[in-house]
This record gives sequence, structure tokens and C-alpha cells, in this order.
Amino acid sequence: MRKFIKAGVLALITVFMLGSFTAQAGDAKSGYNKQKVVYHVNDVHSATAAFRNIKNHLNAVGDNNADIIVVTHSSGAFALVEGAMGKKDKKSGKVYEFDGAISELANRGVKFNICENTIKGKKIDKGKINMNATIVPSGVAEVAHLQQQGYVYVKP
Repeated sequence: MRKFIKAGVLALITVFMLGSFTAQAGDAKSGYNKQKVVYHVNDVHSATAAFRNIKNHLNAVGDNNADIIVVTHSSGAFALVEGAMGKKDKKSGKVYEFDGAISELANRGVKFNICENTIKGKKIDKGKINMNATIVPSGVAEVAHLQQQGYVYVKP
């Protein structure tokens, strides 16, 4: 009888451990685990690359498998001002349009934050801030806050 109970307990432990392993293996078809990421953009000249990185990130991990927040401040905040343009593509000659990229990423679940200190300091018209952006008191404090909540820091 003891052998039967021992075998049953071992079987339950094995099933529990396999279940835990499977739950951690990730939900995306690519095999990545769920991810919480904060992208830090403090230079408008790096915003084009950041938004492309985010698109590639989502493509790899899956939209439902990523919680991505972009925090902008300093000149990076200008990427969230309506009508702002990024770098010209060397191959196509087209200028990168931030508004379209932001709308596309927002539709895929990406959140955008803009620093209120920067808005005041650079005299950005709040009426021209992209409708997908949320104003936060401090971009730098927001990055630290998100890291404390378990978001992984990415600086493109």
C-alpha cells in the first residue's frame, strides 16, 4: 500500500512540474514567453529606429504576447507631436511618418507616454500631441517606475 501511495504522490509531482514547465514555455508560436518592455526614446533621431524595432519585436513575439510601453522625453518627445517626420529612407527616398507608425503600433497594443516636463520645457502645444500618447509627469521617473514593475528596459 505504501508503494502505491508513494507512486501516486510521485506521479502527481511529475504532472505538476510538467504543467508548470509548459505554462512557462510561452504562448507565442515563436516560443517566446510573455514580455513586458519599456522602450526609452529621448532623441527624435533614434525614434525611427525605435518604432521599427518595436514592429519587429511584435512580429517576433506576437501582439498578444507583449506589453510594450514607449516613454519619450527630451527631443524624443517630438516624435509624438502630430505631423513630425523621421529620417528619410535611403533606398526609397520616403520620409518616415511618425503619425502612421504610432497609429499602427497603437493598434497592435503599444502604449506611448510623453513627459510633461518636456512638454513645458520645450513649449510643445498639448493640442498637437498624438492622440495615442499619455502625458506622464516625468519621462525618466516613468522609465524607473516601469522597471520597478518588472518591465525590461530597451534603449534603441
